[in-house]
Amino acid sequence: MDLLRGKIAVVTGGGGGIGSAICRRLAAAGAQIVITYNSDAQKAQAAADSLPGSGHLVLRCPVDDAAAQTELARAVSETYGRLDILVNNAGISKSVPHDDVIALDDELIDRIFRVNFRGAFASIRALKPLLGAGAGGVVINITSIAGRTGVGSNVAYCASKAAMDSMTRSLARALAPQIRVLSVSPGWVNGEYANSMPRALIAEQEGKTPLGRIAEADDVAEAVFAAVAHLRFSTGDIIPVDGGRPLG
Repeated sequence: MDLLRGKIAVVTGGGGGIGSAICRRLAAAGAQIVITYNSDAQKAQAAADSLPGSGHLVLRCPVDDAAAQTELARAVSETYGRLDILVNNAGISKSVPHDDVIALDDELIDRIFRVNFRGAFASIRALKPLLGAGAGGVVINITSIAGRTGVGSNVAYCASKAAMDSMTRSLARALAPQIRVLSVSPGWVNGEYANSMPRALIAEQEGKTPLGRIAEADDVAEAVFAAVAHLRFSTGDIIPVDGGRPLG
């Protein structure tokens, strides 16, 4: 399938489990991928080397670094001359029980919002001129059903994902018609974080999910691809990838 042939996509945090799956899916459809990373250059490069096609790029760009964001925009412009897709995938969290209000200190709260919400907004701000050029582009924010259910790794994480969904709605209106903005909102995803949890907890989540399992990274990637390539008359929407978990 060459539905994205000639398209350029930036995927923040593209070396991780979900990020690398998104990169693979978009590249398989013909896109050239710019993978950004914060600290693990080796993982990001390995993800890029595994992609089909050619012309992919790896750049260090912490999403909370304004100078790095400016440099990213310059590099994309000079290398490709355009940008069609931005996937705001970079994010952080830490497991803190919701009733432990002492452990969720100001430093952790600020760091989560700085990366998850402000970082995503800063990426859009830096890349908006490229995304808005020509026929326009699309932004996909990777959020979480935690923003809707209030159940997640900690209270600040849930709130940061809710803030991202609110940003999706606000910017979908503000940046239309040149730029579409959508959220892809997974529940539990099989990966490093889920694997760090007790197997009994994951089995409990699977049992409460109507489709009988938690998501795979490829499920999230397919939703991103669908939003970009097929849902062309959708903007401001929150697309769940949760197996119906809130119904359980």
